This record gives sequence, structure tokens and C-alpha cells, in this order.
Amino acid sequence: MQSITLRTPDDWHLHFRDDDMLAETVPATARCFARAIVMPNLVPPVVNAEQAMAYRQRILAARPVGSQFEPLMTLYLTNQTSPQDIAQAKAAGVTACKLYPAGATTNSDAAVTGISALYPVFEAMQKAGMPLLIHGEVTDSHIDIFDREKIFIETQLQPIVEAFPGLSVVFEHITTAEAAQFVTQAGANVAATITPQHLLLNRNDLLVGGVKPHNYCLPVLKRNTHQQALREVVASGNPKFFLGTDSAPHARHKKENACGCAGCYSAWSAIELYAEVFDQLGVLDKLEGFASHYGPDFYGLERNTGTITLVKSSWQVPELVALPDGTPMVPFFAGQTLNWKLEASL
Repeated sequence: MQSITLRTPDDWHLHFRDDDMLAETVPATARCFARAIVMPNLVPPVVNAEQAMAYRQRILAARPVGSQFEPLMTLYLTNQTSPQDIAQAKAAGVTACKLYPAGATTNSDAAVTGISALYPVFEAMQKAGMPLLIHGEVTDSHIDIFDREKIFIETQLQPIVEAFPGLSVVFEHITTAEAAQFVTQAGANVAATITPQHLLLNRNDLLVGGVKPHNYCLPVLKRNTHQQALREVVASGNPKFFLGTDSAPHARHKKENACGCAGCYSAWSAIELYAEVFDQLGVLDKLEGFASHYGPDFYGLERNTGTITLVKSSWQVPELVALPDGTPMVPFFAGQTLNWKLEASL
């Protein structure tokens, strides 16, 4: 196969950041995705409808000329979030709400410290038909970082799903066999996104031969048996699993220091990275469902009507990309060769 045409895909989990960074991150995503679920963990976080709509306007202003890219906005849940906040967000057109356990990832210090206290908010979300997007890790200091996702399923996620059977839940950027199994066995209201880094890499790619800061993300890469479980579930074509890059841009100097930021900036080559995975697995015919069908179906949105074409053509991901002020960023898979390329980028 020398080319593949897909219904235009969407990214159901990414980080644009804000201000000057939008001039790089928004066009990078808009080149191949029609819509994207935008994470709200700015500083300060996006906690109400007014802030979400203002952020949306900043993103729209950064779109390339002629682009119809649509950002789908989210609220950042805190212990102060109220059912009234949910009603106002729904009325304003906010798509979903994001649950970060405090300290779980970048800019999550203001996040939730007692998840059960948010049950009235989850009830309001269930009533409004607003999905709950979850960063599924416990952050207790005594829990091994490689076990955080597994323990979260047992202690937090299972009770939420049982208490709110009508609440749509997206288990974001899953990393373990236990997460894949949980989502597979859960009801139709539970789905998951999977990133390119967790399909392409495992913890050896982070740690062997010295720490590789540009492969450091949260949830952290797991052992190869978990990577294999994720690859198997996308190869199966199960519609409960769909594309979410978790693309997370950071300037190079913020990644390459003694306390480097977590996140992989994959937007620059996102759809090509997924094509690489599906080609390796011999299931390119399953890519369109994962990238273009299952996400909008779960969210209750129309599938996109346009198409994109990927051509089999080897190319090298650049070593660096620059922000508008010249600050360098290292894209995910920098310097490595991919075998598929978006036709419009050739």
C-alpha cells in the first residue's frame, strides 16, 4: 500500500498552552485534525465558562488563514467547582470537564484533592450529558510511580463508574494492561484515549543508556508488556479506544534540566506517528476507525466530512522546531525516520 485516505481525524486530548505558543501549536494540530479536545491546565487554570470561551477565542485567532479547525473546550475541575459551574459551562458550549488529581502532571497544583467531594459535580455532569475526562493516577508519595494508574482504577475510577452509570467517562492517555482491560470490560459509557508515545515506546526508551528527557511524560512510560497490551487493543479495532495525542509542548531548556517538564510534543507529526504504529501492526485498515470514527461517535458528534491522505514516503522528524520568539522545542521522535507523510506536507 502506497497511500491511505482517511476521513479527517480529530485529536481527543492535547495541550496548546497559551499566548505566544499558540502560533506554533495551533497550526501544527490544524494541519491534519478538524477538532481537538483542549486541556484546561493553564496558569491560572480554566475553571469556568467565561475563561473557557476567552481561551477559545485566543485559539481561533491562532488558526492558519482559511482553516476551519474547531477547538473543543474543557473545564478544569477543582474542589471549588459547583453544579452551577457545570450548568453554565454546558450552556456556553463547553464540551467536557477534566479531572486532575492534585500534583499528577504539569500545572495540576490547583486540582482535586478529594475526589469523592466532587460527586455532586459528577451528578450535574451526568444530568447535563457532559463527559468526564480523567487523568487516572493516584499521587500518594508512597505509591510507586509505575503503579499509580493501576491503583487509581481500583480506588477511584471503579467507584466513580459504579456511582454514575449514565456519566460518559474518558480514561485519558492510558498506559497499562490493567487500564486496557478495565475499559474493555466497562459499560458503553467508558472509553479511553491512547497516545503515540505509549504505543511506540516503553520505559527502556526513557531510561536505558541515560535518561531521555524528551521521552518523559506523565503518566510515565511503562514496561514493554504494557506497551504490547495497548498495541493489541488498538489493533483489535475496539471502538472504546481512540486517538488522543496528549501533545504537550515545552521549550527545550525546560525539558533538559534537573527538574524537566513532563510531556511529548507530538502534534508536529501526530497522524504520521499513528500511521507508523498501525503499519507496524499490519492493521492500516483499522487506523480510520481509531483516528476518525470512534471519538466523535463516543462524544455524540457528527463525523467529519472531509478527508486527508497519507503517502508512503520516508522522512525525518526535525531535530528542533522554533517558537515565534525563536525559543527551540524538541518534537517527539526528533531525528527519527517515519515512513508515512501527510500528502499536503510533501
